[in-house]
Amino acid sequence: MKFMTQDWMFSLAILILGLMSSIPRSSAISENNKNNVKTTVFYSPKIELSPGFISNKIYYDVDFPRGHIALKSFHAELVDELGNSVPLQETYLHHWVVEKYQQPKNVPNNFQIDNIILVRNSGLCQGDVLGQYYGLGAETRGTKTYIPDPYGVEIGNPEEVPQGYEEKWLINVHAIDTRGVKDRMGCIECKCDLYNVTINALDGKPLDPSYKGGLGCCPDNGQCKMKKGFMGPKHVIYLKYTIMWINWNDFVVPVKIYILDVTDSWKKSYETNGMMSIEHNCQVEYLVEACSKGHDCVDVRRASVPIKNGGYIIYSIGHQHVGAIRSTLRGQDGRVICNSYPKYGTGKEAGNEKGYVVAMSACYPKPGSIKLFDGEILTIETIYNNSMMHTGVMGHFYFLVAEKLPHHNV
Repeated sequence: MKFMTQDWMFSLAILILGLMSSIPRSSAISENNKNNVKTTVFYSPKIELSPGFISNKIYYDVDFPRGHIALKSFHAELVDELGNSVPLQETYLHHWVVEKYQQPKNVPNNFQIDNIILVRNSGLCQGDVLGQYYGLGAETRGTKTYIPDPYGVEIGNPEEVPQGYEEKWLINVHAIDTRGVKDRMGCIECKCDLYNVTINALDGKPLDPSYKGGLGCCPDNGQCKMKKGFMGPKHVIYLKYTIMWINWNDFVVPVKIYILDVTDSWKKSYETNGMMSIEHNCQVEYLVEACSKGHDCVDVRRASVPIKNGGYIIYSIGHQHVGAIRSTLRGQDGRVICNSYPKYGTGKEAGNEKGYVVAMSACYPKPGSIKLFDGEILTIETIYNNSMMHTGVMGHFYFLVAEKLPHHNV
């Protein structure tokens, strides 16, 4: 029996450490910069996908910075087991969303959804619809999310957590493996005729024949139609999410998160005491029908929605899918608050995939330059190219509002 030399053992140890460092882990890696902004990297639980399959799972109690802090940025992307970026033409990131919730302390892991209280954003949609703090889709790698100083999203305030509860976070990741599928673009748009489903995944009811495609036809573990004879290995991927944050202090100005939906068909109603209330009906997605001309066609949708409390817009951005041309947010007087444009990739590498929306442009107005008044009616407008049909498209607008400016009492 031969014994390993000391040098060989040292080299082997270095190799093993190198391999271990390349494998995604749930533990965080933090760095500080001169402005005391901490950067922390986390990974979701592993996501296993065979060719053509969908993963659309919710992961509860995910790793997240703890304590009373201000979030400055949230960046996410899909990576493989070695930490390499996964291109959209292999696995399409339909969306990821991050939501905050509160749960009684000391709940066992197998009861992780018992007695939870979802804590939604300040947006207007009904119930928990579009209640996330952060969320993007295929455009995630190229989209800016950094919140300028001295603003931040406040989390971890112990005064806002009920006694006996603790603050936790969940992540929903909707990924579609498109290796070997017959119609890649049809698969990522969740067209129903490409998926062998009869039940709508959104409500558990039989599919309506008029429903052409969308989230209802893209359930967890669903599979898109494959090319005959295609075989491929199972892939293991992760959602890698990088969070920038600072410890909370008296100099941070909190911002509220709003998400508007172009499908919101709200209406007024009145209580028995005469008080008015507004009922929102956000559908989250919609169908863009093909126009008869076949070229030079655009589909324009608008929704005008009142917000209850005003303030100063610090950041805003639209969310759209393939086929998008522009998303616009306007004030009640018609002024343009933000034009958000999609950027389409031109290559094959991750972050520049040809034909995919790889970024949405963000608006950073000069602080104090755009003020919303209480009850102002905002209009969201989304424009898609409809020379061909697009199913399950989205028209959301995400913006941050500071109720006061630095050193202002009002």
